[in-house]
Amino acid sequence: MTDRRLTPANGRVAAAHLTGSITADAFVVGEAASVAQSVVDLCAAPAGKRDRQLLMGAAVTVYERREGWAFVQSKRDGYVGYLREAALGADRAPTHRVATLATHAYDTESFKSADLVHLSFGSQVTVVDERHKMFETNLGFIPKKHLRPLGQPFSDPATVAQLFFGTPYLWGGNSAVGIDCSGLVQAGYLACGHVCPADSDLQRDGFGTDVAADSPLQRGDLIFWKGHVAMMVDAETMIHANAHHMAVVYEGLAQATLRIKAQGDGDILARKRLA
Repeated sequence: MTDRRLTPANGRVAAAHLTGSITADAFVVGEAASVAQSVVDLCAAPAGKRDRQLLMGAAVTVYERREGWAFVQSKRDGYVGYLREAALGADRAPTHRVATLATHAYDTESFKSADLVHLSFGSQVTVVDERHKMFETNLGFIPKKHLRPLGQPFSDPATVAQLFFGTPYLWGGNSAVGIDCSGLVQAGYLACGHVCPADSDLQRDGFGTDVAADSPLQRGDLIFWKGHVAMMVDAETMIHANAHHMAVVYEGLAQATLRIKAQGDGDILARKRLA
């Protein structure tokens, strides 16, 4: 059985590489594009519920444009869904990512000039010139300290996750404005150069190797419950975006385990580590 989240097909169109394996009215190669808004919802259906979010500069393959909606597949993790066609721009060759929780692109090389767009951690931009304190990019001027070359990944996913401390919880969120448990984990591992699935069940089933229940936990290890994931910052403390606190918080693993079981979501299902 195919997973609709990872299968670029909707009955009307399907990716050309799926020819012969599924049924569709047409099989298409798709066109390269990128997200041209700060953050955009990736929905299960046109005008449907949010599954995930994509950030400025995210690369996508567009398989269909219809009635103001685009059927796309994200290149970062293969996630499929619908986004507003107006949120798409031309395919670009980004050079840098936002490396702070958030930043702004300014109209001129001055923090007192008009702010043109708000950008969350992980957004991608193209630097066209370097000034004294700012880079000139395709979106405007951005402080140099807020950007990092794409070829220089972070080394510790937990450090990235900690940038989001206090960020509001948002189901399906992937930005500094709101993020959920799997979005936080993905942000950390993507920034470190690892291809990481988008949802907690996909992360549990296809990411890392199992850590035995009697083995000490390490920074960066992932703990999974039904519908939830957290990241360890040390052997006893985890960071996670959760609906109980409605924010990204630190919580003791033992305390969280008792609380989650008491609220009806069961015991830990898996402990994973990426070597």
